[in-house]
Amino acid sequence: MAGALAIGGCTTTDASGIGGSAPEAQAPAGPTETAVKLAQARAAEVEPRIHSIIALDPTAVAQARVIDASGRAGPLVGIPVLIKDNIETAGPLPTTAGSLALKDNVTGRDAPLVARLRAAGMVMLGKANLSEWANIRSGQSISGWSAIGGQTRNPYALDRNTCGSSSGSGAAVAAGIVEYAVGTETDGSITCPASINGIVGLKPTVGLVSRTHIVPISVSQDTAGPMTRTVRQAAELLTAMAGSDPADKATREADKRKIDYAAGLDAESLRGKRIGVMRFASGFGTDPAFTASLALLRARGAVLVEIKSFNDKAIGDNEFTVLMNELKTGMNAYLATTPATVRARTLADLIAFNQANAGREMGLFKQELFELAQSTKGPNDAAYKKARAVSRWAAGGGGIDKLLKANRVIALVGPTMPAAWKIDAVHGDQISGGGAGSLAAVAGYPHLTVPMGLVRGLPVGLSFIGPKWSEGLLLNLGYAYEQARGAFPAPQFLSSIESAPDTAPLLEPLKR
Repeated sequence: MAGALAIGGCTTTDASGIGGSAPEAQAPAGPTETAVKLAQARAAEVEPRIHSIIALDPTAVAQARVIDASGRAGPLVGIPVLIKDNIETAGPLPTTAGSLALKDNVTGRDAPLVARLRAAGMVMLGKANLSEWANIRSGQSISGWSAIGGQTRNPYALDRNTCGSSSGSGAAVAAGIVEYAVGTETDGSITCPASINGIVGLKPTVGLVSRTHIVPISVSQDTAGPMTRTVRQAAELLTAMAGSDPADKATREADKRKIDYAAGLDAESLRGKRIGVMRFASGFGTDPAFTASLALLRARGAVLVEIKSFNDKAIGDNEFTVLMNELKTGMNAYLATTPATVRARTLADLIAFNQANAGREMGLFKQELFELAQSTKGPNDAAYKKARAVSRWAAGGGGIDKLLKANRVIALVGPTMPAAWKIDAVHGDQISGGGAGSLAAVAGYPHLTVPMGLVRGLPVGLSFIGPKWSEGLLLNLGYAYEQARGAFPAPQFLSSIESAPDTAPLLEPLKR
C-alpha cells in the first residue's frame, strides 16, 4: 500500500481521513478532534515515505467528538493512539497480523487492553504495520515487512530497518504521527524497534497486560506494552493498559500488582541505587554511547557494578523449542475464534494459504518456521515441557534473579540493540549483535529501553531490566536517566546515513 493509507477499504492521502470529500458544515473542532486531525495530517505527510500504518480508523473523528462533548479530564483523555495490527479493535478495521489470510478478520471485538485505553479516554487512530505474523513465519524474514502493509522504513534513514515486529508502532512515534502506540513482544519486538527508532519501549512482566484477542505466538512469553516518545508517557499508557482479565490466566495477579506508574516518577531516583552493568551484552558499535550513558548514571548518583559474564546457552538451546510448540497451539486456538470470513482455521490452513498465494506472501522469504511449528507435538510433549522449564529457570531464577542477588543490585543496564541495519531483500535481517533482551523475554520479566544516543546518526537505546513486577522501579530509573540526558535528536528522514551532510563528502574520491 505504498504511498497511501488504507481507510475502511478505500485509500486516501487526505488529512481528514474521509477520502478528500468536502467537509460538512459543523461547529468548531474541539481539542480532541483537532489532535486527531493533526495526527491524520502528519500521517498523510510522512506515510508515503515510511509505511508505518496499515489502516486509519474511519471512526476516529467521531470518537474524538464524543470525547470533546463529554468534558472528561485525565492524562490520556483525547489522546490518539496507534494499535499494532495483531491486536483487535472493535469497528470496521480487520486485524490482519500483516497477512492476506486475515484481510477479512473484522471481529467486532476490542482486546481487553484496547477497551481499557478507550475507558481512559484515548482515541483509536488506526492500526500500525508490523513484521508479518510478528516475525515468526521464517528465520529469513525482513523485519518491518508485511504483505498488507509493505516495508516499514526508519525515519532516521529510510533505507534502514525498523526492527520487528512492532515496527510500525516504533516508526510512527519516531516520525511524530502519534506520541503513544501499543506494540507486542515475544522476544525483542517492543524493545528492538523502540531502540532502533529512538523512542521509549516497555515490555511488561508477562501477566500484567491481557493477551486476549491478540494474534499469538507464545503463551509463555507474549505480552503487549507501551511505545511512546517519553518515559512518563509509557508510564501513563501502562497504567491504563494493565489489569487482570478472567480470560487470560496469566493476569490473575495483575490487579494486585499494578500501580499508577506515572504518579511516582522521580528525577532523583538513581541516587544511591546499585545497578549492574551487563558487559556480557554490550559492544556491537554502541560503546561510545553506552560509556556516556554510564557516566551520566554515575553523575546522577547511581552505584554501578560491573558484571562481565553470563552463560545464556541454556536459554538459546531451549527457547526455540518452546516457541515452535506454543505457536501451533495458540494459533489454532485464535483462528477458531475468528469470523467465518476468515477461511484459514488452523496453522495448517495458513501454510496452505501461503503456498497458494506464494507470489504475494512468499516472494521475499518462505515459511519454514510455520512448517516446523506444524510438525510439533503440542503442550503434552515431554521435550517441550522440559525446554520450557529449563529456559524459564535459566533466564529467570538462574538468570536475572541470580545476577541481581549475586551482585547486590536492583536492576541491570546495557545497550538494547545495535543501530539499524540496511533493509536487505537478498540476505534478510543482518543484525550485528544484540543486548540482553532475551533474558527478560524468556523469564517473562520487564524490560525498559530509553534512547541513549546516536551511532552515525542512528539511534540506540539503553535497557533497564529488573525482576518480575518491577515496572515501577524500571520506569523510575529510566525517567531519571531521561531527564538527565535531555532532548533526543529528532529524525531527519534522510535517504541514507551515507547521504548525511557530514558523511557524504567523505565518500567522494579525493580530487587531484
